[in-house]
Amino acid sequence: MAFVESVTLALRGVRLVPLALEHEAGLRAAAADGELWTLRVTSVPEPQETRAYIETALQMRAEGSRFAFAVEDELSGRVLGSTSYHDILPAVKRVEIGYTWYAKSVQRTHVNTCCKLLMMAHAFDTLGCHVVGWRTDNYNHASQAAIERLGAKKDGVIRGHALRRDGTIRDTVMYSLRSGEWPEVRAHLHYLLDKPR
Repeated sequence: MAFVESVTLALRGVRLVPLALEHEAGLRAAAADGELWTLRVTSVPEPQETRAYIETALQMRAEGSRFAFAVEDELSGRVLGSTSYHDILPAVKRVEIGYTWYAKSVQRTHVNTCCKLLMMAHAFDTLGCHVVGWRTDNYNHASQAAIERLGAKKDGVIRGHALRRDGTIRDTVMYSLRSGEWPEVRAHLHYLLDKPR
């Protein structure tokens, strides 16, 4: 039995469904909304690499190291992007949330807050995780700000940690949230969602 099992999560018109090959066209369209693959600090697939991106995610799911979701608009079914649990460590009840990207037209909307609220609630309340983590490129300042807005704490920077798609070596900024911090963070995220925009 996998630590993260197949599940669909939904909140305020945003739905997370297990990523599948049937999402290929929708993911391609979401990435094209802003030509997101041109950003050097993200892992958004280029149009011709979308199927391979999904196949890799499915292989990682089979291995138990990643569980990828397609992010959908609940009413229209339009694919808005993708997000994943990854670096899944059942023995210590820890997951990371990442591989996250959204079509430019839904960035800076309620979509990311809903996705992270759903994923953190599932991790802490259903899976019984002790820690949820995030990581991002040291030059991805927008991602760092978004993670910090969620209430995650900065753990530090791993220098010379990974390769970017352009072959340069990146430093990785690490964040985490512990289960004891979750009730306050959950209340704050609901407050943000309820606040008039």
